[in-house]
Amino acid sequence: MSDTRQTGPEAVRAIAWREEAMATHFANVVNVQGTREQVDLFFGTNRTWNVAESDSVVVDLSNRIILTPLAAKRLLSVLGGVLAEYEARHGRLDLEA
Repeated sequence: MSDTRQTGPEAVRAIAWREEAMATHFANVVNVQGTREQVDLFFGTNRTWNVAESDSVVVDLSNRIILTPLAAKRLLSVLGGVLAEYEARHGRLDLEA
């Protein structure tokens, strides 16, 4: 898979995406914490079937991604664009639901 993007007035950079060592994980829970030097994203799966009958929620953490603040800001921008396109096609996502 490759991607070509304009980064300057006439600069073209090709990106070769290598998938051989990639792993895929499902997550329905995400948490974020940060310091001056890094932003940590924690991904996991909620294992609590009936929250109303439980005193706590059990989340199996599967991945931690550590980003620089600049990379986190780029992720924010890209995710915002992807979700705006999704909502334009499929309707608004309601966080309160």
